[in-house]
Amino acid sequence: MNLFTNENYKVADFNLAEFGRKEIELAEFEMPGLMALRDKYGKLKPLKGARIMGSLHMTIQTAVLIETLVELGADVRWVSCNIYSTQDHAAAAV
Repeated sequence: MNLFTNENYKVADFNLAEFGRKEIELAEFEMPGLMALRDKYGKLKPLKGARIMGSLHMTIQTAVLIETLVELGADVRWVSCNIYSTQDHAAAAV
């Protein structure tokens, strides 16, 4: 597997980003709690200045969580906890 790298991230295949973005948009409809948080607090940025590090299975649903934290103002760093459960299209989109 060839990984594209820079100092901040490694993604197996950036060509999957468009598909990942579509999947994330679909998943947002299935996660009304996180979307309600974005709607209610997005403009207030209550997590501004917070630095959040996560290690969890990198899935489409995790991508929605990450993007919610960012929208709420957090500086987010994420690592996948399991290479076998990573959805490469989710990682590419994020």
